[in-house]
Amino acid sequence: MHNTFRSTSSTKRLKFNFAATIALIALLFSNCGPSENIPDVSKINVALKTYRFDKDLYSIDTNHIAEGLKQLQVKYPDFLNYYLDTVREYHINGNFSDTVRGIREDLRVDLTFKDFLHLQDTITLLYPDSKETDEKLLDAFKYVQYYLPGSVVPRIFYLNMGLSKWPTFPVDNNTLCIGLDMFLGDNFPHYAALGVPPYMLSHTRKSYIPVSLMHTYYQLMHPFAPDDKTLLDLMLQRGKEQYFLHKVLPHTPDSVLFGFTQVQLKWCEENEAVIYNYFIHGNLLFNKDPQNVMPYVVDGPFARGLEDPSHEVKFSPGNIGTWLGYRIVQSYFSQYPATTLKELLTNRHDPSRFLDSAKYRPK
Repeated sequence: MHNTFRSTSSTKRLKFNFAATIALIALLFSNCGPSENIPDVSKINVALKTYRFDKDLYSIDTNHIAEGLKQLQVKYPDFLNYYLDTVREYHINGNFSDTVRGIREDLRVDLTFKDFLHLQDTITLLYPDSKETDEKLLDAFKYVQYYLPGSVVPRIFYLNMGLSKWPTFPVDNNTLCIGLDMFLGDNFPHYAALGVPPYMLSHTRKSYIPVSLMHTYYQLMHPFAPDDKTLLDLMLQRGKEQYFLHKVLPHTPDSVLFGFTQVQLKWCEENEAVIYNYFIHGNLLFNKDPQNVMPYVVDGPFARGLEDPSHEVKFSPGNIGTWLGYRIVQSYFSQYPATTLKELLTNRHDPSRFLDSAKYRPK
């Protein structure tokens, strides 16, 4: 009887482990990006150049700042002055002398004030190097080259922006910047003082850097144009951007790509028809009033009007129109699978006709 019990227990454990494994696999796949086949980009050559400008700047001998800047100019001949005079507005204008006010007062404070030094130490602790992020960005630009051959691969500069709330931004089409000070994670204590709301903390994680940078890269090619646009138009603009992000970051979970929590993402999936019908019956889809439509295509604490206002806890994300726009774009590609990403992004589509062509039917 003892052997029989042991055999039965082993069988139950095997069944349980098998079921748990299947459930885990299902969860992982449900949290991934689009289900389309992911192309092999391993043989695409991309030369991505990244620079840890933040570490180089804070390595300057503060007893000889001007001399340190002269050495930095050798390494960053076309970026140093842009950073000092345009980004930081020190008005040094290439005059690297310790008597210049921008060096003597402004830059010296940045390089010696204890709070700024602590911020750089925190950055260096979390990002001793940029290898992990570089690899993800390199993969992203390989997918960009696959889908949009001949696209510019910009240089990437990592910066410490002194908590100025510039996570990623362009210098020009050839140069993008990443402010590592805005990617120090949910628990970084000073984000609350900056006014970063809780629903935006997911954007401060290391995992969000590639999403933020590729969003900035996309906006250089296809700037968001909200003026005098219907909600449907705005949703499709955002939906196309999300489709691009899903294509060039195919291994990134949907929750990260949208900046949603798992609970919010699940709520969207379970209430897709409710969301769409709310826009239809509320006459919002073709509404152009920014106060009525913009909250649905930008980040916010929750989606207005979609949940009982008496409920203290809301599960809908504010940026719910972006998610629905992505679902419409997905539906369009299911109807026209031969469409290329380049065609989607470069062809001008009438929003109403695009919606009709997509034959979108919310689940």
